[in-house]
Amino acid sequence: MTDQAAEEARFLTRNAVEALPEGMLARQLAEGRPLRVKLGIDPTAPDIHLGHTVVLRKLREFQDRGHTVVLIIGDYTARVGDPSGRSSTRPVLSGAEIDANAETFQTQAFKVLDRDRTEVRRNSEWLDMAMEDLFRLARNATVAQLLERDDFAKRYAANEPISVLELLYPLLQGYDSVAVRSDVELGGTDQKFNLLLARQIQQAYGVAQQSVLTMPILPGTDGVARMSKSAGNYVGVTEPPTEVFGKLMKIPDAAMATYYDLLLDGPLDPARPAVESKRALARAIVERLHGAGAGTDAEAHFDRLHVERALPDEIPDHPLDPANGTVHMPALLRDAFGVSASEARRLLAQGGVKLDGEPVAADALDLPADRLSGSVLQLGKRRFVRLSAP
Repeated sequence: MTDQAAEEARFLTRNAVEALPEGMLARQLAEGRPLRVKLGIDPTAPDIHLGHTVVLRKLREFQDRGHTVVLIIGDYTARVGDPSGRSSTRPVLSGAEIDANAETFQTQAFKVLDRDRTEVRRNSEWLDMAMEDLFRLARNATVAQLLERDDFAKRYAANEPISVLELLYPLLQGYDSVAVRSDVELGGTDQKFNLLLARQIQQAYGVAQQSVLTMPILPGTDGVARMSKSAGNYVGVTEPPTEVFGKLMKIPDAAMATYYDLLLDGPLDPARPAVESKRALARAIVERLHGAGAGTDAEAHFDRLHVERALPDEIPDHPLDPANGTVHMPALLRDAFGVSASEARRLLAQGGVKLDGEPVAADALDLPADRLSGSVLQLGKRRFVRLSAP
């Protein structure tokens, strides 16, 4: 093993939780060939958030050193549902939903990945297999082995249902590594069982075994639970710059070191005031997602709202569509800000909707169009539209 390979391995594993088997990545790098580095993603949701970019950034580090990323869109495994970290069976998505999510996910992933060094595959290419081939695959693990997984073990002990299809999921994911001949596979810490089982399946099919890197799971903006859209503590990669900046300014000080380690290229400076570190983080992330200058502009917008208590310089117009001279507020909020009708009602009830700076009453579901025209409608602290007559 060369000193160069050992140093490269140290860099690539520096913020990983585990690199398994120990020393294998350095030996692979010493071979002096481009490695095939795999990440499998099930498109069960259309959007990705900063939590996803932790692994995507690690993939980009491999790309920047001449390696090829194999991004597997799990259009077949999404029909099963990854049980990792789950306490119940995932809901089943339609084929059309999965395809639409897959297209959106790819577009967003290339905000981080180098498109030219990314090989995108769908596992329907090989998992649409004959029953005989499925039987062969299923022989490579025992039920007892699969039930050792922490999530399965907990559900089994609690007498919660576990479908046979879910038990097959780790085998199907492992076969992806056979099909694409992956040298390295990345995933969150909750994927460790699946990633190691893939090595066993590769061996059974006579394919060189991959090494494994597990990455930390980014906490959400609450600093406690893992970042997820369902928990409402996420920062989406396609959200407006002002929204990204504002959300990141809410991160608890205790979580800042983790955010710096996983999302930026340098560690948190403990001697720097926390608010300055938070602003620097927010600027950097906005710049990465939205381009040069976007971070500074988003910070200025944040200061106008939260420091100067002023309206932003530019507020987009939104046309009113009154029916019989009135406007239904939940429908207006849905059309203007993309929230659901139920979410709009909840925000109204909580005083989260303002008209020219004044809260809209919870029971004001229908308002005269004349009253609304020309007014500034505000949702939360950072989202504004100026209402105009049609």
